[in-house]
Amino acid sequence: MSARWTTLVDASTLAALLGDPGLRILDCRFTLAVAGASDGAGESAWRDAHIPGAIYAHLERDLSGPKGPGLGRHPWPTADAFAATLSRLGIAPGMQVVAYDDSDGAFAARLWWLLRSFGHRNVAVLDGGWAAWRALELPVETTVPHVEAAPTIAGNFDETRLLRDADAVQRHLDAGGLLLDARAGARFRGEMEPLDPRAGHVPGARNRPYADNLEAGRFKPADVLAAEFDAVLDGHAPTDVAVMCGSGVTACHHLLAMAHAGRDGASLYAPSWSGCVADPAREVAVAEA
Repeated sequence: MSARWTTLVDASTLAALLGDPGLRILDCRFTLAVAGASDGAGESAWRDAHIPGAIYAHLERDLSGPKGPGLGRHPWPTADAFAATLSRLGIAPGMQVVAYDDSDGAFAARLWWLLRSFGHRNVAVLDGGWAAWRALELPVETTVPHVEAAPTIAGNFDETRLLRDADAVQRHLDAGGLLLDARAGARFRGEMEPLDPRAGHVPGARNRPYADNLEAGRFKPADVLAAEFDAVLDGHAPTDVAVMCGSGVTACHHLLAMAHAGRDGASLYAPSWSGCVADPAREVAVAEA
């Protein structure tokens, strides 16, 4: 296929290329409120109906690694494990990948960032996701598609765009870097914490909820996002920025929004808050906005 999408694609544009052998669509629907790999809500919804040809990618089985101390609720997978996942999902080098979910794009953005940081450039998120597809009454499929495994891609994650632990985050902050927390304001301020054992935020972090990237279920226009991120970055270059959230999922929404806005270059603190507070001695801050 001649089209190449690297951040977002709208439903009508995607629909025009259904069936193209160079296109792979991944359904990333999931429910964070139901913890553990036993959560089958997203996969069940995919089996009931999905975009034609879409293969299911499970957040915890396919887009995360094994749990361990300090790794957070959704650990970053190893390069070898992720390469094997890409092979099983039928993703070959150069193939155009499109990911979608049925919430706000955060789970799809996790797949987007995994692929991008692995060196696969032709990957985009369906803007508006499943809701946008259904609103246009575009075709759906109810049979589970079969996909042939692709040759395994040998590769590695770009370690310059990943912070692996809380010590790396502190070094980033000590060097004058900006840490941007994508969680809702109430969680950042420590007023509530529904998922992790301690409430608050990393001292020195700033808050921009990832929901601020959206308007009426779609990503805001690139120029609007650029202006908003420029205000938050306050003179920092995107390469001086690391993003985090609760477990390294919704922070990927910021990475996608920044790339769409022409502000690519930030890094992900992969374990995020859940990895940080696994150490009870780790200092936390509250109340600051």
